[in-house]
Amino acid sequence: MEKAKLDRISELTRIARERELTESEHLERQQLRSEYRESVLGNLKAQLEGITIVEPDGTKTAVKDRMKK
Repeated sequence: MEKAKLDRISELTRIARERELTESEHLERQQLRSEYRESVLGNLKAQLEGITIVEPDGTKTAVKDRMKK
């Protein structure tokens, strides 16, 4: 997610602490937060897919294969 969008989320949060957000500001904040969550989950999923689990018996299983089950 771009720094400008993260900065805007922070700005809207600061505004919300000072006064009630307008309807458009509230909707913008919801949309930006949703986009942020999707970005974080996408990054986490990509990291997990790159991990391989080594079992005690020596077999290796990719996490992405376990996620499909």
